[in-house]
Amino acid sequence: MKVLTTIADFRRAHATLGSASLGFVPTMGFLHDGHLEMIGRARAENDGVAVSIFVNPLQFAPTDDLEAYPRDFERDRSLLEQAGCDLLFHPDVVEIYPDGADLDVTVVPNRIASILEGASRPVHFTGVATVVAKLFNIVQAERAYFGQKDGQQVAVIKRMVRDLDIPVEIVVVPTIREDDGLAMSSRNSYLNAEQRAAAPVVFRALSSASDLFAAGGRHADSLRETMRGVLEAEPLANVDYVSIADNETLEEIIGIIDRDAMASLAVQIGPARLIDNLVLAAHRQPGL
Repeated sequence: MKVLTTIADFRRAHATLGSASLGFVPTMGFLHDGHLEMIGRARAENDGVAVSIFVNPLQFAPTDDLEAYPRDFERDRSLLEQAGCDLLFHPDVVEIYPDGADLDVTVVPNRIASILEGASRPVHFTGVATVVAKLFNIVQAERAYFGQKDGQQVAVIKRMVRDLDIPVEIVVVPTIREDDGLAMSSRNSYLNAEQRAAAPVVFRALSSASDLFAAGGRHADSLRETMRGVLEAEPLANVDYVSIADNETLEEIIGIIDRDAMASLAVQIGPARLIDNLVLAAHRQPGL
């Protein structure tokens, strides 16, 4: 595995792969099994695999603690070597933002990024879209891999690729969960023992909506009320939002669900903001 810290070095290393197809997994490091699942998928579907580790300051609000984001580069490098990564891109902030993070040109997603997570974190998706666009331009991969756990991020990236004609295929990998259902996330490390014990309420809430949907429940308000009820029964869970939205546009569904939907939510438990989602397929027959 080659470790590259500059754009020029990465491009030279990529050129040595010749015409081989490249799969790309962008990360902020502190890797877990969810990342490794994406890397394994990329390994199976491409001739080469590139991974980036870059904690992107542009997607953190001034009130967020950027320095507290967990980091362990040596552990990450070892995991990536074992997973079969070919190119590891690990730039510093100046390499990606040579004039600082106050950029003249950014990628600003509109309505799809102004709701749900975007309503609570107004700068977040501009930071995500900008850095991902830059990484796509640097890496020049045929395919890029993202986890369904960050469902709104997936929708934003898909829309950006479509609207800006970026030549990369977006591959969405199912959420990888702990045994108790909690979606794997680097931010889970923020939780103490009591908070970690409360955290599976997130998946229970989503599962309650999925179960109601599978049993034939199709009224969006009923599913939202079901999720909120489960969350509010957990004293440590501070609910930000619950949503039943169109799976592509993320527009809230009013009334009967007649298309693929995404049940999603965000809660604050201690220092950790936990987000998760499940896709509700409209073609699923009641009871199946």
